Amino acid sequence: LGAVIEASDVRPSVKEQVESLGAKFIDVPYETAEEKEAAEGVGGYARPMPQGWLDRQKTEVAKRVAQADVVITTALIPGRAAPVLVTEEMVMAMKPGSVIVDLAAGKGPAASEGSPAGGNCPLTEAGRTVVKHGVTLVGETNLPALVAADSSSLYARNVLDFLKLV
Repeated sequence: LGAVIEASDVRPSVKEQVESLGAKFIDVPYETAEEKEAAEGVGGYARPMPQGWLDRQKTEVAKRVAQADVVITTALIPGRAAPVLVTEEMVMAMKPGSVIVDLAAGKGPAASEGSPAGGNCPLTEAGRTVVKHGVTLVGETNLPALVAADSSSLYARNVLDFLKLV
């Protein structure tokens, strides 16, 4: 539909997947064997990365976030608080009217301290959609329940048409 999509991930295998769908991959090179080993992860899950790599990724992502109309964050590490990917400074650099959809809402560092905020953006409020610095932050924790009935009907129709072919 004309959207320009960019994605970032610590796992090198994700680059091929992102590009196969027509998106651009934000490439952050690995400078040490430790960084590359940490990026591989186990069972398809990402592992915590060394601080040097995270700093380089943050710089690259900040450039893209400032230009984006919509940012969707999904990063979670099993058994740990969600990493902060979009800082308050990045939000302040975004264009007014931009949107951040934080799918890690309620699982960030602030959430572990009892705050309603927390996710991949510290400004996210779990279970709420708020506007901060002119940017709409979607922190809904059950997005599938908010999908419109028409979307559900459209999906059901697509599944039915597919099954008819089978």
